[in-house]
Amino acid sequence: MTVSGKIRVLSVDDHPLLREGIAAVINSQSDMQIVAQSSTGREAIHSFREHRPDVTLMDLRLPDLSGIDALSAIVAEFPAARIVMLTTFEGDVEIQRAFAAGARGYLLKNAPPAELVDAVRQVHAGRKRIPHDIAAQLAEHIADERLTEREVDVLQHVAGGNRNKDIAELLSISEETVKVHVKHIMEKLGASDRTAAVAIGVRRGIIQL
Repeated sequence: MTVSGKIRVLSVDDHPLLREGIAAVINSQSDMQIVAQSSTGREAIHSFREHRPDVTLMDLRLPDLSGIDALSAIVAEFPAARIVMLTTFEGDVEIQRAFAAGARGYLLKNAPPAELVDAVRQVHAGRKRIPHDIAAQLAEHIADERLTEREVDVLQHVAGGNRNKDIAELLSISEETVKVHVKHIMEKLGASDRTAAVAIGVRRGIIQL
């Protein structure tokens, strides 16, 4: 905190309207203020170095780096950084990635303003912030077998509309190997077909369209 006792907040989002909305909410609180705003991951890293905010609100989707990559870079340099991920996505895999990278909180962008400021106060006080619905989503999949890196690659190519033959050529593997990967993907995700596997993969944040 500054001498004035206010929690200093860095806001990172590539949508100007959202940044302005967040700034209005934060600056309306007597105990916090926006000290900087960034629209890209690289800007966020630079702004963090310059301003050393108490709490950072980081969008998961940014035009250059992903929010998780920017988070990782900041935490590598400043291990005590307190960063809350803000997103429209509630996929459990992305949530796990964010916390593994050092996030202290995770909030959906449709959360009420009161929840946002409460999260800033909690994280600043050294606690973690995970909304109940997100915690339930994490718990639901905690025992699931994870997709391997290669299976994620295959699923991403399936989502792109590629046939097994195309995927085999793209990944320099045999078509038979692709079939085995697809079978394992469907088993692990509990999907009845390729379309369902893609839908589940997108919903859980395993792949992106």
